[in-house]
Amino acid sequence: MTAVTAGRLAGWIAASLVLVVVPAGAQVIGTGLSSNTLNGAAPYGSPIRDNRVYIHGILNQFEGRSGDGNYFRWDGEAWAGDDWNRIWLKSEGRDNADRRGRVSDGDQELLYDRPISRYFDVQAGLRYDLDNGTSRTWAALGIQGLAIDFWNVEATVYASDRGDYALRTNAYYDLYLMQRLILQPQFETNWYTKKDQGRGVGAGLSDIDTGLRLRYDITRKFAPYVGVAYQRFLGGTENLTRAQGGRPNDVRFLFGIRLWY
Repeated sequence: MTAVTAGRLAGWIAASLVLVVVPAGAQVIGTGLSSNTLNGAAPYGSPIRDNRVYIHGILNQFEGRSGDGNYFRWDGEAWAGDDWNRIWLKSEGRDNADRRGRVSDGDQELLYDRPISRYFDVQAGLRYDLDNGTSRTWAALGIQGLAIDFWNVEATVYASDRGDYALRTNAYYDLYLMQRLILQPQFETNWYTKKDQGRGVGAGLSDIDTGLRLRYDITRKFAPYVGVAYQRFLGGTENLTRAQGGRPNDVRFLFGIRLWY
């Protein structure tokens, strides 16, 4: 092989390596190759504008609770928007099958959501209590996100059209026992500044609702579960619950499905 032939072969090999290793459209300094992707910006190129609108919905609780009488409970949320601005819809309540289908604990919220840090969003909007009880309208302001050890937490303050104030906190955690088997502890509290006979709540800490659910992810979007739930009414709410024939301590077995879109 002559020196000229060897030189040409080395040149072809070098050019082939450049074409294979360098991504299409990239700019390589000193090669003469140009690009309209990186435009020479360091280290990762020019920012990509992404204003696409996404839609997501999840039913965390869609369950029947069995004990001294049975009832059905739901708790879900959905949002639409981009990475910075979203509209949230939250809904929860229960259908008391043992009371001729009367709906109670109905809570519907329409909120504007915007991130304030890497792990937390601030939310503001309206809450409307819609069920068989006296309806109430509230202004809402709260935060929602991931706390230490990846607990999903939320805390919201409400101000009603009657001059009352309320606070709701909720936290849950997904403990992966296996890739598809998840144990989820959950803890919720409700607080009110004034007694509200129409809603059946008293001043102070009104109730605690806790649960322990074991679910199996058949798919990420469909997961049946079983578990146990405990609800405890306190203070003035306990007295109103007793007066209406309810139980201040309520332990129930539950079964349901978790869905998301």
